[in-house]
Amino acid sequence: MMRATLGAETDTLPPMASASASVAAPRRFADYLELTKPRIALMALFTVAAGYLLAAGTTPDLRVLIHTLVGAGLVAAGGSTLNQLFERRIDARMRRTMKRPLPAGRIVPEEAAMFGAALAGAGLAYLAATVPMPATIAAAVTFVLYAFVYTPLKTVTAWNTLVGAVPGALPPVIGWYAADSGPRAVGWHGAAVLFALLFLWQIPHFLAIAWMYRRDYAEGGLVMLPGCDPSGRCTAGVMILTAAALIPVGFVAMAVGLGGWFFAVGCAGLGLFFTRRAAEFARLRTDKNARRVLLASLLHLPGVLGILLIDVLLLK
Repeated sequence: MMRATLGAETDTLPPMASASASVAAPRRFADYLELTKPRIALMALFTVAAGYLLAAGTTPDLRVLIHTLVGAGLVAAGGSTLNQLFERRIDARMRRTMKRPLPAGRIVPEEAAMFGAALAGAGLAYLAATVPMPATIAAAVTFVLYAFVYTPLKTVTAWNTLVGAVPGALPPVIGWYAADSGPRAVGWHGAAVLFALLFLWQIPHFLAIAWMYRRDYAEGGLVMLPGCDPSGRCTAGVMILTAAALIPVGFVAMAVGLGGWFFAVGCAGLGLFFTRRAAEFARLRTDKNARRVLLASLLHLPGVLGILLIDVLLLK
């Protein structure tokens, strides 16, 4: 009797309701996907893969690499979801984020909390079952620092970018330690160089973004360095300092046996270009020049990692 009743109700749904349901399902999927910040996740997974390949050398295990990317991707998605959950009231006050699923009311906080926790938990469990434990620990530290330390600090101190750069620099370390049988993974020096590279790169990258959106961030209650530095002098100084610190990273990598002259010279060249863009911003602190710093950063990271991969996998 129950089945007959439900069947009758389903059959008598008006055409408009059926059409709405068919439209709602893809929209719902798109909203949950947006919670995971897929573009940021893809960038992080690129560095995870680079870390793994650099440690594995010329004998990578494709199965291990896939396991690492799946697990790390789930953890990253869970962290991004919880980040949006904790910042939903802030996002509601900023023009660039007010249409996200949580502030717009398309997903309720309880759903986001369960979704984020499930993704992160599944990712950590998957990593623990498929890759060496140091890689799983690095992923867990990344998740905790990003969701529960960096996120709340964004409304407390202007130097939160330095704290946030720590979990942002750990993805290649996850990949490095996933390749425990690789010729370089037994040491920590290569992982330290990759961590330093990502740590330094993030600071001018995110300061450029924070300068361009400084008014929006201020309206949302985020305490960012550009918002506390109206003249932009301190912001520009930090940009130049950290971009310039990227220049010698290639020579440090060569000293510890991670790369050779090809990488050292390429890294220095890209670092000089990045520093030049930061210096241009220092001379004329405009949104246009901040965007040029941002574009230089988006060229620098894949360029440096690409050169390093060519050096290690093809030239050695």
